[in-house]
Amino acid sequence: MDKDTRQAVADGGSGSDGGSDSGRGSAEGRQRLMAEGLTLAYDRRTVAEKLSVTIPDHSFTVIVGPNACGKSTLLRALSRMLKPVAGSVLLDGQAIGTMPAKKVARTLGLLPQSSIAPDGITVADLVARGRYPHQGLLRQWSEADERIVDESMAATGVAELADRYVDELSGGQRQRVWIAMAIAQQTPLLLLDEPTTYLDIQHQIDVLDLCAQLHEEQGRTLVAVLHDLNHAARYATHLIAMRGGEIVAEGAPGDVVTAEQVERVFGLPCQVIDDPETGTPLVIPAARRSRTARVEAPTPLAGFVSES
Repeated sequence: MDKDTRQAVADGGSGSDGGSDSGRGSAEGRQRLMAEGLTLAYDRRTVAEKLSVTIPDHSFTVIVGPNACGKSTLLRALSRMLKPVAGSVLLDGQAIGTMPAKKVARTLGLLPQSSIAPDGITVADLVARGRYPHQGLLRQWSEADERIVDESMAATGVAELADRYVDELSGGQRQRVWIAMAIAQQTPLLLLDEPTTYLDIQHQIDVLDLCAQLHEEQGRTLVAVLHDLNHAARYATHLIAMRGGEIVAEGAPGDVVTAEQVERVFGLPCQVIDDPETGTPLVIPAARRSRTARVEAPTPLAGFVSES
């Protein structure tokens, strides 16, 4: 998409409130993103009740836990994609559900777990959509927007794919394009639901390195759902461990990732050692024979008396 075409698209999709709230600080003593007393459900199936959480400002917070524990559901609620049955999500002290969509989009970006691109859209066009929340009657497509789109594609390694159609790409390539769009949105808070899905090990590390860079060098607050506990322990500054729709532990990775907590949350016997590269916790699952022996070990019967 050339600049004139992008300008036309931006004009057609612009709202009345231009500018950006990304530099606005939170009220004194209050974190920018928090949830209070959430009850979360899909149809009539309740996933979590009375769930409260505070995301530390300028942290790289990672949510971990077994499948179907409510990780992605919590992230969807924090991003306003899922309306709570009860309780509220607060963004800069306001109930997020009452805020104008464009204002939220200038403050909080989201990479959902499953994203579907419009048919026939190129990589550059899709990444450019990350800039639309910043367009308005008094703020239209600019050279700065063009530069941010180019930088976002370069940072995620998709610049050479700029003119390709998104639906022609592999799953891993598409995932990096969606991440580029989220980065181009340039929000102070960025939520990512399983950002390493479909990626090989090299690109998983590349994406997490990029997230760490956004956190460390730009001061952005990141919240990610990850399945790999070792990746979470290596990159997070704040961990939230969930099980059965509840938060069972949170804090620094060194405090949360212990052998006892891993077995409690995941049901996995393990050892936890220091990562030789970073010094962060490294989970070593017990060997199959050790786990099998543990499961098959006879359980003493209380009050049993031998008659031999």
